[in-house]
Amino acid sequence: MNADEERQFREFVAARSRSLLHTAYLLTGDWEQGRDLLQTALASTARRWSKLRDRQQPEAYVRRALYHAQVDRSRLLGWRRETVTDTLPDRPSAHATDWADTVVQRQDIMAALRRLPKRQRAVIVLRYFEDLPDVEIAAILGVAQGTVRSQTRKALVSLRTTLAEAGPSAVASSTASGKGVMA
Repeated sequence: MNADEERQFREFVAARSRSLLHTAYLLTGDWEQGRDLLQTALASTARRWSKLRDRQQPEAYVRRALYHAQVDRSRLLGWRRETVTDTLPDRPSAHATDWADTVVQRQDIMAALRRLPKRQRAVIVLRYFEDLPDVEIAAILGVAQGTVRSQTRKALVSLRTTLAEAGPSAVASSTASGKGVMA
C-alpha cells in the first residue's frame, strides 16, 4: 500500500469505524467481541485496499468482511461461551423504575438476537439497524434477494416467539417505542 492509499484507508476508518463498530456489536452481541471482529475485518480490508475495484464503496466490502469473519469465528468457537438458561438471573422487583425495565428489555432483545442463526442475525442487523435494502444485503451476504426476504421472515417469527416467551413487557416496550424489531 503506497502513502496515498494508506491515507485513503485511514480517512475511511476514521469516518466509518463508529458505524461499523455498532454493526459488529449487533452481530456479536458483545462490545469487546465486536471490537475484535471489526479489527479483523479492517485488517483484512487493509491488506486488500489497493486491489479494491470500487474505491467509492469500501464500506460494503468491510460489511461483507464483518459478516464472514463472524461466521468463521462462530465456527471456530462454537457455542461454548454462552450458557442457555430458562430464567434470567436478575429480574427487577415490582418497584423497579422505567430505566431498569428498559435495561431488562434491551437485554431480552439482545438475547433474542443472539439466539438467531448467524445469517438471520446478519439480515436483521443490516435491514433494521443499517437500513439497507434487500439488494445490498444480498450483495453483502452473497445470497439471493429471495433468501434475504425469507431469512428476514424467519428471524422476525423467531424474535416474536422469543420475546413473547420473555414476557409481555419486552414485547410491549419494543413495539411501543418504535425501535423494536417487531415491525
